[in-house]
Order: sequence, then C-alpha cells, then structure tokens
Amino acid sequence: MEKLLTYMKTVGSSSIQRIQLQHRLGLVQAFNIEKGMRVLEIGCGQGDTTVALADAVGETGFVMSIDIAGRDYGKPITLGEATDFIKSSPIGNRVSFDLEADFLTMKIEETYDVAILSHCLWYFQEPATLLSYLKRLKQVAKHICIAEWDLEWTKPEQLAHFYSASILAIYAEQFEDEGNIQNIFHKEQLKDMLKESGWNLVDSKNVDASFLQDGKWEVDYAISVREKFNHSPVKIQTLIQSYYALLQKASNKDVQSLNSIVLIAN
Repeated sequence: MEKLLTYMKTVGSSSIQRIQLQHRLGLVQAFNIEKGMRVLEIGCGQGDTTVALADAVGETGFVMSIDIAGRDYGKPITLGEATDFIKSSPIGNRVSFDLEADFLTMKIEETYDVAILSHCLWYFQEPATLLSYLKRLKQVAKHICIAEWDLEWTKPEQLAHFYSASILAIYAEQFEDEGNIQNIFHKEQLKDMLKESGWNLVDSKNVDASFLQDGKWEVDYAISVREKFNHSPVKIQTLIQSYYALLQKASNKDVQSLNSIVLIAN
C-alpha cells in the first residue's frame, strides 16, 4: 500500500489518504477484480479507487475512469491535479481519465469486463438518472460492481453518520445544495434498480468502513448548516429539529462511519 500512496497527490500528512486507500483496496478485493481486466469506472473523483483498480488489473489490464465533474472541482486538491498526478505515476499508462464527461451521451466503442460505481451513487441528483446509467452500463459492460454506504448500521457509533447524511439529503433538496449527498439509497432500492436495468444480482456483501473519517466529516457539515433551516417550512423544521436532537445524542459517542454495501451483478 505504501507504494500506491506515492502515486496519489496529497497535501500535508498522508495519514488520511492511507486510511481511504485501505478501504478502496478492500472494496476492489470484494469486487473480485482480476489481472488483465478492462474496467469502466463511473464517478472516479480524485482517483482513490482508480489507483486500487489499476493495481488490481496489473500491467495487462486497463481502467477507463470518468466523472461528470470538471478539472477544477474539489479541494484542497482538484480533480485535475489529482488525476494528472496519477497519470504521471508508474501506473499512469494503464489508466485514462475523462472529466466533465456525460456518460449517457459519450461514445463508447468497446465492451468492458466490469463497470464500477464506488461511493458515487449518493451524488446523483435524480434517481432516474442513476437508472439511466445502469441501463446503459448493461450495454457496455459484462458485469457491474456497486459500493455505497449501507444504511443498516451495525454499531451505535455509526448512527451519527446516518443522521447527518439524512439531514444533508434534506438540505440538498431544500436549498439546491450541490454537495456530495443528493439522494440516499437503501441497498434494496439499488437491487430493484439493477433488476429494472436488466442486471442479475449474483452477490451482496458488506465491507467494514467504520474506521473511515467520512462519518465525522458529514457530522461536522450537518452541524454547520443547521441555521439554514430556520426559514424552512414548519414541518421541515420540526423534522430537522428531531434529527438534530438524535444527532447530538449519537455524537456523544465516538463517531464511526457506516459500512459499505457491495452489490455484484451480471
């Protein structure tokens, strides 16, 4: 893992990146990625999962990574800076990035061994758009692997992540926020979408993500936007006040992230 960390652009200490990469390596192992595979990655972001995928496919494999966000998106490191750094690394020749790319309209001339959507589903502003992605992916990939936060928490310490994510999903709807939580999908909803798109679910598994920093980050962000709800409709205010009360109680424990649910379909 230490070698892979050198392929990723960091600011300051690499401790956060190390923890994030550890999780991505666990996800890629759960995806059953093999040497020589050609992979289509949707929602690559700054390339954390891309690096893990590129390592898994080896020198004979290839990873095509796309994201609808532009090169200037992201902080303190932009997508452009992060992906350029990966391209200049020893694994750069087995990776291609296409940013500000609309998957639904872009031209794809090959069939990939597997399509990957890793922790990008909550970014989708409309469930119908995600469904359209899944339907098109059925035409260009033999298999699909999805990873997203599992709403079915297993430890009380994960409740704060669940409550804060719920608050931020409502916040996105109320204030047209473009944050990283637009829609929250339960795994059963995702299974239904896969079936409707023509995919056949073959495996479902959980990957421990409780050690990640994401839960704490979402809690901090949810707390920072609390006053924005003061002018929301009364029923929304009542609901949000309840969520914040639950969040405050849950935050008294050491906050842990929700685990990841992995779905694999053919």
